Amino acid sequence: MAKSPTKAQISDIASRFGLSLSEDQLSFYHELIANQVMESFQRLDQLPEPTLPVKYPRTSGYRPTADENQLGAWYWKSEVRGSHEGPLSGKTIVLKDNIALAGVPMMNGTNVLEGYVPNIDATVVTRVLDAGGTILGKAVCESLCFSGGSHTSDTGPVRNPYDTTRSTGGSSSGCAALVANGEADMAIGGDQGGSIRMPSSWCGIYGLKPTHGLVPYTGVFPIEITLDHVGPMARKVSDVALLLEVIAGEDGLDPRQHGTLKPEKYTESLTGDLRGLRIGLVREGFSWDGISEQDVDEAVLQAAHSFERLGCEVKSVSIPLHREGVHIWNGIGLEGTASQMLIGNAMGTNWKGHYATNLLDFYGRGWRARANDLSETVKMTLLVGVYLHEAYHGHYYAKAQNVARLLTAAYDRALQDVDLLVMPTLPFKATPIPESDASLQEYFSRALGMLQNTAPFDVTGHPAMTVPCGMSEGLPIGMMLVGRRGAESTILRAADAFQNQIYAAPIPSYQNR
Repeated sequence: MAKSPTKAQISDIASRFGLSLSEDQLSFYHELIANQVMESFQRLDQLPEPTLPVKYPRTSGYRPTADENQLGAWYWKSEVRGSHEGPLSGKTIVLKDNIALAGVPMMNGTNVLEGYVPNIDATVVTRVLDAGGTILGKAVCESLCFSGGSHTSDTGPVRNPYDTTRSTGGSSSGCAALVANGEADMAIGGDQGGSIRMPSSWCGIYGLKPTHGLVPYTGVFPIEITLDHVGPMARKVSDVALLLEVIAGEDGLDPRQHGTLKPEKYTESLTGDLRGLRIGLVREGFSWDGISEQDVDEAVLQAAHSFERLGCEVKSVSIPLHREGVHIWNGIGLEGTASQMLIGNAMGTNWKGHYATNLLDFYGRGWRARANDLSETVKMTLLVGVYLHEAYHGHYYAKAQNVARLLTAAYDRALQDVDLLVMPTLPFKATPIPESDASLQEYFSRALGMLQNTAPFDVTGHPAMTVPCGMSEGLPIGMMLVGRRGAESTILRAADAFQNQIYAAPIPSYQNR
């Protein structure tokens, strides 16, 4: 039940915001709030609250032992069987552990949320189960999903099945490892700066960040509304297309969806015919000074030109503003994340849709009481975001959002002349997992040093997919295909033809142990 503030609490709030209240004014506000205003909130406590459906039985499951979890990729196992028939019948799916599965613990990579149990199924969960899929449980994700490495979850590092001393990438780290290792057919991950594509690339699987708003985010722990994406990961393009077909479309509860995107029969686009497709190699996506590895650039260039054997035109294009994309992302991501994910207790305000009130209660108390348990990347986000807001009053967030329109237009212009843009998903191969006593400098470089090519498309919302295209030193290399907004079918058609006619990714050696 909502309690009225004390006179001392009102005085403290007034002081923090520079309000000078006389004793008479303080008494007046105290009585007004206590006797009239709070009545509405006490009445709200008594009103029933709509929820999301939980349609299929499940048990709470269990946390797997180390013997069952040698890659450190499982957070929780709980098999939930959906409808007896449907397009996903016989398919197994694992969820990133920021996706609500009712009755099953959700940690979102941080001890701050340890013990939280959602009471709803996310929209994508209901759609998977309605389509006959079987959910196997929750995959480890990085702490509050704010990392591109796989060393920042409070459950410990997630290990790459190609080389267990290496990172899987993040933040959908467990999803990529489990799919690559054959422990699930598919996964649903989240992507705000590359968090589907980065681990998919380093683990040699296919991961698609759909157009912003195509897949409903309802029931998924947010980071920043304008950057939030959720999408499919799998070992086969056909499975990516199938899963996208099931989960795409409006649900009427997600402010990221605006009624302009219509889901398609993506599996029907996998014709294998690419004749006449125009592919643009983005010069600015290659040869990042001091970052790019030559073998990665060469593998992606070779893979892109192999499309010519399938009847495609491949040419070089220049998008200079692409090099500024990560800076624009920082402008939005740091202040926006501090505002929504931290100060706004994940849900924030000023949007219509479904709010997870039990998450607000649990997480809002938890992170403030245990701020020292936040990951180093999240601590930095809080410090920078609050500083920018207090020192510059939202100026840089606003300017980044405005400049984002120029970045969007730059990609749109390039996509008038070509059908797909191509570049390395990541400029370098999977990095070693830092030791537990690694310096903060190494911790951060391994967590946020690889966003150059992925993050810009979270800003603009263009669909982007990583496609395995080669191996070097025993590690996978990913090629990123970027399409027009709403043109997932074109990306999937090209990726499927590439997989079936050009390059099939090898099976990780770890899977055969």
